[in-house]
Amino acid sequence: MPPLYDDMGTAVHLVRPPRRVVSLVPSLTEAVAVGHRDALVGATQWCTHPGDLDVVRVRGTKNPDREAIARLRPDLVIANKEENRELDVTRLRAAGVPVWVTVIETVPQALDSLERLFAEALQVPVPDWLDAARELWSGPLPETTVTAAVPIWRDPWMVVGRSTFTGDLLRRAGVANAFARHPDRYPHMALAEIDRPDVGVVLLPDEPYVFTESDGPEAFRRTPTRLVSGRLITWYGPSLLPAHEMLRRLVAAL
Repeated sequence: MPPLYDDMGTAVHLVRPPRRVVSLVPSLTEAVAVGHRDALVGATQWCTHPGDLDVVRVRGTKNPDREAIARLRPDLVIANKEENRELDVTRLRAAGVPVWVTVIETVPQALDSLERLFAEALQVPVPDWLDAARELWSGPLPETTVTAAVPIWRDPWMVVGRSTFTGDLLRRAGVANAFARHPDRYPHMALAEIDRPDVGVVLLPDEPYVFTESDGPEAFRRTPTRLVSGRLITWYGPSLLPAHEMLRRLVAAL
């Protein structure tokens, strides 16, 4: 087969259309599993959807067990520039394992990257849910009706900054990211810089930090908070469908 080129522009040499796939990205694990579960032979411990996925677990996104991956004899490993380490990708390739790296910082990038993943890398039909997601999330940007801060960690506090999928997703739902112009993508911030008058709401997801009713909202004295599904604001894949409705309802309630 002629070489294919992933989102990084790196040549990926496949012997055949992939029949054995290891995914190192929770979003992409779910995306593949929805219609092609039989192709998945390995995934990380953070790949929680579908809940009944029965594959070999190869540790985490940042510390994958490369020997375990090689033992699975995958035709293709799926990775992401932000989620996975360049070192792991490099060493897997050096061991003869083909790796397809995605690059996703906006919703349009996600839609295009997923389409290429299915059509070019996996060589299967583009799923209907992806067409539906493109219809929901394409079109002109709406006016923003609220400014939100999105912490992803506490002690120290970290928030969603510039050039992130989450920030772009929120913007396309009419929500402005309070830290969209920060020079860092995930900056550390003092609590007072988040809990401030011009922030209309603080969205507290349940991943990567698990914010709960008793862990997170109590820290904010000025700004109202909302607990939200981390999957629906950080994952790209079938979650884009329920994410649209969740954010529509959230914006309407603010």
